[in-house]
Amino acid sequence: MATIYRGGFRIRSIHYCFILLLFASFVLLVTGTATAAEPTSVGELDSDDFVSQSKCANCHAIIRSQWQGSMHAYAYTDPLYQAELLMASEETGGQTDEFCSRCHTPIGVLAGEVPPIDGSMASDVALEGVQCDLCHTVPEGAGIGDGAFVSSPGDVKWGPLDDAPSAFHESEFNEFYTEAEYCGMCHNVNSPFNGLPLDDTYTSWADSQYAEEEVTCQDCHMTPGITQFEANPGRSASSAPKREHISIHEIVGGNVFMLEVLSDGLYGEKAEERLQKAAIIEVSVPEDASSGEDITIDVSITNSGAGHKLPTGIAEVRQMWLEVSVTDAEGKQLYGSGRLDAEGNIEDAVIYHTVLADPDGQITTKLWEAESIVSDNRILPKETEVESHSFVMPEDAVDPILVEAKLLYRSAPQDMVDELFGEGTYDVPVIDMANAYGSINGEADIPSEPTPGFGALLLVMSLIAVVCICRTKK
Repeated sequence: MATIYRGGFRIRSIHYCFILLLFASFVLLVTGTATAAEPTSVGELDSDDFVSQSKCANCHAIIRSQWQGSMHAYAYTDPLYQAELLMASEETGGQTDEFCSRCHTPIGVLAGEVPPIDGSMASDVALEGVQCDLCHTVPEGAGIGDGAFVSSPGDVKWGPLDDAPSAFHESEFNEFYTEAEYCGMCHNVNSPFNGLPLDDTYTSWADSQYAEEEVTCQDCHMTPGITQFEANPGRSASSAPKREHISIHEIVGGNVFMLEVLSDGLYGEKAEERLQKAAIIEVSVPEDASSGEDITIDVSITNSGAGHKLPTGIAEVRQMWLEVSVTDAEGKQLYGSGRLDAEGNIEDAVIYHTVLADPDGQITTKLWEAESIVSDNRILPKETEVESHSFVMPEDAVDPILVEAKLLYRSAPQDMVDELFGEGTYDVPVIDMANAYGSINGEADIPSEPTPGFGALLLVMSLIAVVCICRTKK
C-alpha cells in the first residue's frame, strides 16, 4: 500500500507499522538499549561513491531543473559564502574549514577533498553542493545541527514514497524524509569553539505551534503553498505514475540577493514570493489631529507565514526593518524612518536580527568571533511585534495626511558586501515584504501598485507597432 504524506499527517498501512514495532522490539531485546548513530566521518567515503546530478536528470528532469534553481545547488559556489569562508579560514588558521564545508559541500568533506577550501582538490560531484545523491542516501541523522548526517551512498535511494520502483536504482521509503529533523541536521548551527547558537532555524520551529500541529519544513518549503501544505500533482520521474503530490525541490528560502546573481535573475522571484508571504503588517493612526499635536503611529508586524523566527538563518547579517513615511496632500514629508542613506545604511529604524559580541564584548558579524548573544529581536512564529512612531503635526500640513509603512528585507548589509567584494560590485536588493497605509484628517490617496508585467507588455506592444509601421512604409 502506498504511503501518502500530506500537510503533516501521515497515513500508512497498519501492516507496515506492526512490522516496524516488531523490529524495534527485537533490536531492544538483543541490544538492551537503543544506540545513537554517529555522523559519517571526514574522508570515510570517496566522491566516486556518489552519482552526479546530471545523471539523475535522465529520469528526474523536472526535479533536477527545480534543484538547479535552489540555494542547495549553490551551497558551495555562493560567492558571499565563499568570501566569508575564506576570511574565517584566514583568521582562525583553518579551524572553520571542515566545520562550514560539511553542510556546503558534504561530499567534498566526506571524501576528504575539502579542505582545502578553495576547491582545488574537489571533484566535480563535490562542487555540486547539496545534491541529489547526497540527500537521498541519508538513512538517518545523528542529531540536530552542524551537519549531523549519516551518509550511506549506494544503489538504494531513500525518499517519502514506498511504491516507487526504478530501473536504475533501488527505491525505498524512509520516514525520516518526511520529518523536520531531516532538515535540522544542517539548519541549526552552533559555534565549533563554544557551542553558541548561531542559526536556530530548526530549534525555533520545534518550539512553535507548527511543530505541535505536525507541520514540518517540507510542508512549506517543498510545496506550492509556501506558508502551508498544498498538493503538487505530478510525476517524480519520466516513467513514474502520476501522484497527488510530488515534493518541489526549488528550495530558495529568502535569498533573493544570491539567486539573482548566480542565476542571472531567473530564480530570485521565487525567494521574493516567499518573503512576501511570510508576514503581514497593520497601521493604526488617529482619525483626526490638530496642528502642534503629538501624533503616535502604531505599526504591528505579524510573522504569519514562517514556521521559524523571522528572519532566520545566519541572522546576524540578515536585516528586516520598517520604513515609515508620513506625507501631506502636497507630498511634503512630515515624518520618515527606515530609509537608506547614500551608502546604503538603514537610517533611524529597528532592525530585526541577532546581535553578537566577541570575547571583549564588542559587536561582531563574524561568526567565528562570537562569544555571546547581545540581543535577538526576531519575530517568533505567529507572534506580533508593535512599533510606535511619533511626530508633531506641523501647522502648514495640508490635509489629508497619508501614513505608509513598508516591511523591508535584505540578505546582508550593503557596507558588508562592499567590504568583501569592493564597492560597486554588488547592489544588495531590498525586498518589499508587506505594506500598509493609514489616513489622518480625511481619506488620503493610496499609491496604486503597478500591474505585474505591465511594463514588459507595453514594451512588446510598442515593438509590434514599430514593426507594423515599418512594413506599411515598405
